[in-house]
Amino acid sequence: MTHLLAVAAGGALGALCRYGVNGLLYPVMGGRFPLGTLSVNVLGSLLIGVLYVLIVEKSPLSLEWRNFLMVGFVGSLTTFSTFSLDALALWQNGHPLLAAFYVLASVLLCLVGIAAAVFLTRLF
Repeated sequence: MTHLLAVAAGGALGALCRYGVNGLLYPVMGGRFPLGTLSVNVLGSLLIGVLYVLIVEKSPLSLEWRNFLMVGFVGSLTTFSTFSLDALALWQNGHPLLAAFYVLASVLLCLVGIAAAVFLTRLF
């Protein structure tokens, strides 16, 4: 039961953070580009890379902490389903090049983010 509560609590916090980031960044692009979704996905990739090294490799924490942070918080912070919907909306609204850029930028930045986070966290 504590595992479920850990995931639920982390999920609630992650979802609130995602909501906040989207609220802050939506006005920047005026809704023309899903900058909030891209930002939380890159941030989530960085964060899960750091957490993986700290929790799994360097200092194994309890399963509850792993569930709270990695499954709950980061899992709800990142938004792959929203990313997919945003990409489709760009495409269907007549912006196929912007949709392609968004998909490529999301995948590349998230992979670079997690690789950099794992590499840098392992140094410490």
